[in-house]
Amino acid sequence: MNVFADQATEERGENARLSSFVGAMALGDLVKSTLGPKGMNKILQSASNASITVTNDGATILKSIHLDNPAAKILVNISKVQDDEVGDGTTSVCVLASELLREAEKLVTIQKIHPQTVVEGFRIASKAALQALEGSAVDNKSDEKKFREDLFNIARTTLSSKVLSQDKDYFANLAVDAVLRLKGSTDLEHIQIIKKVGGKLTDSYLDEGFILDKTIATNSPKRIENAKILIANTSMDTDKIKIFGARVRVDGTGKLAELERAEKEKMKAKVQAIASHGITCFVNRQLIYNYPESLLAESGIMSIEHADFEGVERLALVTGGEIASTFDAPDKVKIGRCDVIEEIMIGEDKLIKFSGVAAGQACTVVLRGATSQMVEEAERSLHDALSVLSQTVKETRVTLGGGCAEMLMSCKVDEAARTVKGKKALAVEGFARALRQMPTILADNGGYDSSDLVTKLRAAHYEGRSDAGLDMENGDIASMRELGVTESYKLKKQVVVSASEAAEMILRVDNILRSTPRRREAH
Repeated sequence: MNVFADQATEERGENARLSSFVGAMALGDLVKSTLGPKGMNKILQSASNASITVTNDGATILKSIHLDNPAAKILVNISKVQDDEVGDGTTSVCVLASELLREAEKLVTIQKIHPQTVVEGFRIASKAALQALEGSAVDNKSDEKKFREDLFNIARTTLSSKVLSQDKDYFANLAVDAVLRLKGSTDLEHIQIIKKVGGKLTDSYLDEGFILDKTIATNSPKRIENAKILIANTSMDTDKIKIFGARVRVDGTGKLAELERAEKEKMKAKVQAIASHGITCFVNRQLIYNYPESLLAESGIMSIEHADFEGVERLALVTGGEIASTFDAPDKVKIGRCDVIEEIMIGEDKLIKFSGVAAGQACTVVLRGATSQMVEEAERSLHDALSVLSQTVKETRVTLGGGCAEMLMSCKVDEAARTVKGKKALAVEGFARALRQMPTILADNGGYDSSDLVTKLRAAHYEGRSDAGLDMENGDIASMRELGVTESYKLKKQVVVSASEAAEMILRVDNILRSTPRRREAH
């Protein structure tokens, strides 16, 4: 008997579970080819405006595809959380969750083990894996030189799987310099990224201070020292009556001229109020018309109009000012300060540079590249590196990459499985196999013989070479510590925690209920 409304559907027991497994595994298979330094790119084409994005960033790919499968949506969510929390590891977390579910599916469907038993086994394994990861983590925060080297290696490892891998040393240095300027803060708002198509990737550079992608108004001074900046969001247009939809009837052009004169006087009073703050630069979110612009120029004030909202917010943050919209009480408005404001050229474009800003940690990264897709992908790559580094400055422990940490955890989980009694032990072994899939996929993506490499890697770990990992340049086993393949401990921990929690959640599903689609009534 059907108790649901018309067109509502229900999937039960085995079918619901199978649907969840298949959806999650399909999503894992989609993104796993992008994993690691030899990962491939995906082209994402928008149906609405035919724009294309070329990327191998897991979070960007998963955000862009529309899914119908509920379990696959859970994996998209964990990859978004990974992106927000750490900034990198978005593909790893999705692939690990799907591999855990692949192992769980074998246990549930072939060996007829109850899902709750599998969940219990996964919990034991997850605990053992995290203990092994913590035991292998190294903390160099007391030694500044070594810590900087750790940060540099983390940035190199993060960038080696991105479009910037050819010039990873250059960009790793750039990212470390930018993050160390933040002095322990994780607020990446202070680091602005400006994208300019043209030149090549290595033409990109880090500039101290703040760059605004706008031009200085005509007749305004083009360079100011010891600037006092008023940042505003106010209308500076003279020829509009400020009542929306107002209609004014006049019986002669003289009256119209009077109205215009009144508007001009009003604007003149507003400019005088702005000038009374004792400023040398006026930045407005909205347009500044010719008349107020000329008045400001006469007062020796540089005016910058139509600065986008994000630019204004960030400028207020780094110069120590506030965004004002009324100018009646000059003593209550916080004025921003910087040493020099000047016009600079990047490629063929003019931009405005604010040097010596109040927030000394502020800086701007100017990215160059041959195509807009290249520059966009470079920005995503650099953002990932900056996010991971800013988190590492906070949680300073590091661990080894190249499949080393995964194999280390896998060996410890296998050891833990020997002490577990009952069917739970099979789930613990399944968890170890899923962890071993990560180096397997890395090797497959590089075109190497994965079964040969991964068995060699496991043997190396059982021999006590706890820093052994995959050397993806030569297709062999090598010491990751010597190669400098380092990853953030927080990143690895978050991947294991998120993936095992997502797998648990999907394993517990035994019913999928879909509500009736909303009817669109024809009018």
